[in-house]
Amino acid sequence: MDHTFLFQQPPPAYIRALPPITLLFLSYLCFSEIIGKHLQYSKFWNVNSQSKSNQIKLSSKTGMLFLYGPAFLAGVASFGLFPYGGLRFLLLKSALTIHFFKRILEVLFVHKFSGGMVLDSAILISGAYFSLAASMIYVQHLTEGLPQPSIDLKYQGVVIFLVGISGNFYHHYLLSKLREKGDRGYKLPKGGLFNLVLCPHYLFEILAFWGIFFVSQTALSLSCALGVALYLAGRSFVTRKWYLSKFENFPGEVKALVPFVF
Repeated sequence: MDHTFLFQQPPPAYIRALPPITLLFLSYLCFSEIIGKHLQYSKFWNVNSQSKSNQIKLSSKTGMLFLYGPAFLAGVASFGLFPYGGLRFLLLKSALTIHFFKRILEVLFVHKFSGGMVLDSAILISGAYFSLAASMIYVQHLTEGLPQPSIDLKYQGVVIFLVGISGNFYHHYLLSKLREKGDRGYKLPKGGLFNLVLCPHYLFEILAFWGIFFVSQTALSLSCALGVALYLAGRSFVTRKWYLSKFENFPGEVKALVPFVF
């Protein structure tokens, strides 16, 4: 018996090119973070600002809504554009829509912002999220009629996805509790997995994307899961370096992303 866990790649050449292009792009973002060429949001929103005085800057709330809004709308639109397709397709559309809707709700009601966002970075990230969401949905649509993978992972994917978005939300909530109203400074996070790693919210976001891959089981969703993991690993690495430079009492045993490992 042929044991496979991926759908056969749909025939159009540009569809087959999407997975390596996606992985290469996200790997480049990871490398850029590590060498100090950061996407300018969160605590890195004003890096090299002296050489970029002409750039348009957004408030963090506006920028974050711009990041997630188009991808959320792509998810919502998919229910009208592709109303059929079976349980796996329904789960994928739902997971992507829920993921980005959760992020919008967090921006509106949970996060407490202290900085801003450069428009160039906002456009790049928003375009990447929208492209990833729309492409995963479209590629899944193209798998209709193809043989199902012999190893079915969609139900495990639902569980992993729910753990991922729940853990991500919980740690975002803990981060929001660090700041009082009007407080714009950074503090050492605590509670949850923050006692072990600095960026557990990234760890759970990675889990959410791996859950989406398990639901989808396409080469593109696999490249997205790998690429997001690489990018957030790079982002967590430089975030830990930033905290080490700002806090003399930063606990050295606290890792960046994976407890006791990295």
